[in-house]
Amino acid sequence: MWMPMIGLTALPHLGGLYGGYITRKEVKTWYPTLQKPSWRPPNAAFPVVWTCLYTGMGYGSYLVWKELGGFTEDALVPMGLYGLQLALNWAWTPIFFGAHKLKWALIEIVMLTGTVGATMLSWYPISRTATLLLAPYLSWLCLATSLNYCIWRDNPEKKEE
Repeated sequence: MWMPMIGLTALPHLGGLYGGYITRKEVKTWYPTLQKPSWRPPNAAFPVVWTCLYTGMGYGSYLVWKELGGFTEDALVPMGLYGLQLALNWAWTPIFFGAHKLKWALIEIVMLTGTVGATMLSWYPISRTATLLLAPYLSWLCLATSLNYCIWRDNPEKKEE
């Protein structure tokens, strides 16, 4: 049972590594040119926070997977919602940092936050522990959504002529 636990716990980190690759250059070049609210976390906090959040969500997915006996018919909705939120999570960084599409990133992160809430609702009857492991993630997404909104609001996209 060690391999599924390690694999499912590590899975979210794959998107985090890709996101870090995209962000690394932009956080030194494009991102500093943006107007940002004074309350935003320091850049150094993001890799630490995301490492913890990815580990928690990954382990939570393992708990749900294990409780439901693997990828069974009963796992379709809870694990499907988890997979959807994971895909949305991985898509945000290329939209925001890669394409510099602040409005699309905002729309995407709102969808992500809602999907995480739905994932938590679907997990609650299966594993309260797994659900609680997503609580810091949902909290962070609320902060990130607010930050994305303020950056979009304060940095209007230039019209192409």
